[in-house]
Amino acid sequence: MKLTKQLLWAAYLGCGVAAMAGASIAAAQAYPTKPVRIVVPFAPGGSSEIVARAVAQKLSEQLGQQFIVENKPGAAGNIAMSEVAKAEPDGYTLILGHVGTLAVNPSLFGAKLPYDVARDFVPIGLLAKVPSVFVVNAKLPVNNLTEFLAFAKTKTGQLNYGSAGNASSGHLSFEYLKLVTGMDIQHIAYKGTGPQLQDLLGGRTDAASAGAPPLMAHIRSGAVKAIAVGTPMRIAALPNVATVAEQGFPGFETSQWYGLIAPAKTPAAIVAKLSDEVGKALKTADVKAKFEQDGAGGGSGNAADFAAYIKAEQVRWADVVKRANIKAE
Repeated sequence: MKLTKQLLWAAYLGCGVAAMAGASIAAAQAYPTKPVRIVVPFAPGGSSEIVARAVAQKLSEQLGQQFIVENKPGAAGNIAMSEVAKAEPDGYTLILGHVGTLAVNPSLFGAKLPYDVARDFVPIGLLAKVPSVFVVNAKLPVNNLTEFLAFAKTKTGQLNYGSAGNASSGHLSFEYLKLVTGMDIQHIAYKGTGPQLQDLLGGRTDAASAGAPPLMAHIRSGAVKAIAVGTPMRIAALPNVATVAEQGFPGFETSQWYGLIAPAKTPAAIVAKLSDEVGKALKTADVKAKFEQDGAGGGSGNAADFAAYIKAEQVRWADVVKRANIKAE
């Protein structure tokens, strides 16, 4: 009798687990049944918004519900990341993960970081790698990195560069460049790529590093000069601009990257569905054309690959933060 009761109880639990699994799969199949919010943890006008909107539009078309992009800047992305970490894990609040928020901030803020990447989030997929492009104001008498370094030596400590904010990818990229070149140039932090570019275009700053998308129109118009790209190879959007490595610093590589993540405990079936749909979106002709036009490279959309990539990038940028002595403000 006792064994029979144990078997009945085990069967009951098994049925319960199966029912829950079935319900989860059914919910994923119906997902989404209402608009989905994609939070961008930076101000409008930068690479992050361009990438997010391109993918959001395609997901809206594929899944029949609006994927709405919402900018929520502040504190190097920590405000938005903290908010989404606490959001209902139902697949209706997602966030654009970024090299800064996922790979840099853990070492920059340490125990003060209001979220834990591994504990609070689940990766959906890498969307794009955006080449870091080093640019200068058009009025500077230089046309490439070699000339800029020589010019900087005649203006020791007098030149400056802007970034989208302290510990932003542009800040990290330029500090990395300073480490390998020995250049002496001052940093000015802005609240977003848009404000940063306005001062560069107006001649109030001398240089900058940013992702290719927000820079391309200004490079093509001649308002700024591209002096180097941070990728190992030249990019199709700027075929005549040499890499940093080509200009005397072999092994140099830096780029911005973006991926979609969700709050931890989001149902695995929904994460898998989103990952699959992101992968499809990245293969469409219009998204590929948009990314290529702006110098961005599409990601894989694979959740496992993205998780491994995040871990590797955390190691790499922790070294840069330490060597450049970058501090959180």
